[in-house]
Amino acid sequence: MLKLLKNLALGGLVGLCATTAFAAPEKATAAEAVALVKRAVAFYKANGKEKAIAVFNDPKGEFVQKELYVFVYSMTNEGMQIAHGANPKIVNKYLFELRDGDGKEFIKEMYAIAKTKGSGWVDYKWPNPITKDLDAKTTYIERVDDVFIAAGIYKK
Repeated sequence: MLKLLKNLALGGLVGLCATTAFAAPEKATAAEAVALVKRAVAFYKANGKEKAIAVFNDPKGEFVQKELYVFVYSMTNEGMQIAHGANPKIVNKYLFELRDGDGKEFIKEMYAIAKTKGSGWVDYKWPNPITKDLDAKTTYIERVDDVFIAAGIYKK
């Protein structure tokens, strides 16, 4: 597992994502992920980008619940992660070329959905911060202005 993560793109950023300490939270549902994203979109629209990004980056804030956390990518700086509620180490990193454990370019897929449909789901594998295993994950994304806001659940 560690060898696989070390071989992933962008110098071990995936490994950084899995190092955030988490207590074992209650399992979240797909409906809760959608609701969290929709609440984040409403917050963004009501408070503006700058304030929203600051709030979304707070790992103890209102946009982190159960295993869910909001993360945000810039649509204008393709691949730039501008908020991550669980791991501030990857904020302001370009992750467009990032691949999951199976080689899937899931960030590119998120961008494609944001550009063409405005919202939708993307499936990929990602390190589970609780189990440290590479688990199947599905993430709901929704575009607003020049960003997309997302939250995902582990399928296990």
